[in-house]
Amino acid sequence: MKDAKRPYVICHMVPSLDGRIVTQGWKLPPRAMAEYERTAETYDADAWMIGRISMAPYAGKAKVPVRKAGAPIPREDFIARRDAESYAIALDPSGKLTWKSGSIDEEHVITILTEQVSDDYLAFLQGKGVSYLFGGKDSLDLKKVLAKLRKVFGIRKLLLEGGGKINGSFLAADLIDELSILVAPIADGGVGTPALFDVEGKRGRARHLKLVSVEKRSGDLLWLRYKPKR
Repeated sequence: MKDAKRPYVICHMVPSLDGRIVTQGWKLPPRAMAEYERTAETYDADAWMIGRISMAPYAGKAKVPVRKAGAPIPREDFIARRDAESYAIALDPSGKLTWKSGSIDEEHVITILTEQVSDDYLAFLQGKGVSYLFGGKDSLDLKKVLAKLRKVFGIRKLLLEGGGKINGSFLAADLIDELSILVAPIADGGVGTPALFDVEGKRGRARHLKLVSVEKRSGDLLWLRYKPKR
């Protein structure tokens, strides 16, 4: 990787033939989803990253208590643990995930926030042992976030498994080093359904890719690997 100041980012997804990524209703066989996990493991990544909505089922539900009066909590990164073998990273700019603990199985949780979150929420995260990094004042600077993940936690390789908007934001910022897609044998056809990449606001610049490999996998999945032409 040319930029050693940040992790190598692999966008790993299961889209339909028409590029949709909401799998509910597809009725894919269990072996198909098992292929997704098996191919992900081949990258031996240090961390995986998804957005708030996708992370909610993993985070669980807990109550964010009102903090007792005291000095304001400084908007400084909080590191609960930095020696985990693997990390689960949530992009949660507004601080809405109500974590039950600071880990998902054996993976330590890192949540990415903006400085607009409340002191109550920061105290809640500290109490749960959830590490947090600030990615910006009002919005997330993804390049800054990746640099922090590398510097603070030593993350060298990251699986990006986000929704279309998150993937689109990484694509627009030219922060995807490899695209790994398992094309499902499904034609979705859902108008307005999130796609593999959705760039908000305006049409994103087209990114040209180079095909690295093609492989047929179990369940009639097709594993395509690309790298961007830079």
